[in-house]
Amino acid sequence: MKNLTILILCVILFSCQKKEKVDSIIINANIYTVNTNFDKAEAFAIKKGNIIDVGSSLEIQAKYSPTFINDVKGKTIIPGFIDAHCHFLGLGMQQQKVDLSGTRSFDEVVQRIVDFQKEKNVSYITGRGWDQNDWEEKEFPTKDKLDELFPNTPIAVRRIDGHALLANQAAIDLADVTVDSPENGGFIVKKDGKLTGIFIDGPMGLISSKIPKASTKEIAQGLKDAEKICFDLGLTTVDDAGLPKNVIKIIDSLQQAGELKMRIYAMVSVSDANIDYFTKNGILKTNRLNVRSFKVYSDGALGSRGAAMKKSYSDKHNHFGALVTPLEDLKRYAKKIAASDFQMNTHAIGDSANYVMLKTYKEVLIDQKDRRWRIEHAQIIDKSDFTYFNNILPSVQPTHATSDMYWAEDRIGSERIKGAYAFKDLLNAYGKVALGTDFPVEKVSPFLTFYAAVARKDLKNYPENGFQMENALTREETLKGMTIWAAYANFEENEKGSIEIGKMADFIILNKDIMTVEADKIPYIQVEETYVGGEKVK
Repeated sequence: MKNLTILILCVILFSCQKKEKVDSIIINANIYTVNTNFDKAEAFAIKKGNIIDVGSSLEIQAKYSPTFINDVKGKTIIPGFIDAHCHFLGLGMQQQKVDLSGTRSFDEVVQRIVDFQKEKNVSYITGRGWDQNDWEEKEFPTKDKLDELFPNTPIAVRRIDGHALLANQAAIDLADVTVDSPENGGFIVKKDGKLTGIFIDGPMGLISSKIPKASTKEIAQGLKDAEKICFDLGLTTVDDAGLPKNVIKIIDSLQQAGELKMRIYAMVSVSDANIDYFTKNGILKTNRLNVRSFKVYSDGALGSRGAAMKKSYSDKHNHFGALVTPLEDLKRYAKKIAASDFQMNTHAIGDSANYVMLKTYKEVLIDQKDRRWRIEHAQIIDKSDFTYFNNILPSVQPTHATSDMYWAEDRIGSERIKGAYAFKDLLNAYGKVALGTDFPVEKVSPFLTFYAAVARKDLKNYPENGFQMENALTREETLKGMTIWAAYANFEENEKGSIEIGKMADFIILNKDIMTVEADKIPYIQVEETYVGGEKVK
């Protein structure tokens, strides 16, 4: 009764004061602020794109005179999702290529290519998304059928993870590739001394170097296409894991012109030239673009057996995967980046690749604190190596676990699988995990990410008790990993990732309470509205 009296007096006091003009207020909401205490609230006020106050609906209405009032009638509001590892441009450009995701056989892959070419009639067919692990015949395909149907049209289509490529003979001839071509940083798959058309990791560059480059107009359209998909699903910041300099300039230009509103944390594709250019010019930070990191690849992917392992693959004797970047290059990059203000974010899947990168990080970061260097994926870790993550930030993608769980143990065996997709172990080691999807390798939806992290199941409720549930995350940990911890991974925790005074008004309105709804309903939650800087973008 005493507290109620105080509240009423406060409201009366506020009402007697002149109300501050603001752009908008949100009231009658079920708000998860994701602040330090994980507090809940009912309302907040927005001015010039930022949150200026958070509290109860009564308090906010009493203090502010808004141009617009959004009464959400009890719906759930959370900070805008941040995808800590994706391929935003790749998603957009995929809209202009043949989509092979979800194919259940190689025959279906071929049919999609045929249908695509009938519609588009392009001079060089590209695409992505096939996964032989989803087929009854789980072996890599060969180029024979494509050679028969497309003898004169080059075709290069990537596996779902982007670490294997199938090319037909026309594409191989265009690239002047033979059975004697170098296999640096990967493998060219052959059978009976002949090319099968499969290229894994490094040698894919032999083929892709001859693929026609996208125009500036096509890149711009791809970015806009990706933005719409992401806004519809509640993403307000994306970390694009590997972009060339020219694309970063296009992004900046589009954002400055108001044509691209997505906030982007752009990891620069590593090269000596890019390191020299960006470190010389310094961190590029605008309201929507942050360029302060380099993306490095240490090994390939598990699905194509390119992940670098300490011991032989369980399902392929005497095969260990490979480093796709020579060790001396990895160390040179690390030393150069350590001497700058930039972050190093390295793709590492296999336990050997993770060990090599963790050791390299430790060696070059001696006495350097809060560098937030990241291991991207951190997929398979030797149990003895988790301690290395005490100062190295793990950036993981929960849906990789639920995509790979059907066959991962066959690849690496019953012991090594215990250190794979170990999100809770990684959280305990570092204290935070940044969560993403790796789209378009996986589906874009952050609700699938959330579900995979907490339930560790597929959409058919398999496995019944969840996959290695000792490494599931709580809902609170998961929401933090998709908001404030992801912002922290980008050095942006003081400007976004939570609904707090002084932060950007990036938030989403959901049709269900993601923190309390039955777990099996999480994948089907809908985003009703998405806001970036207080502006409604969905």
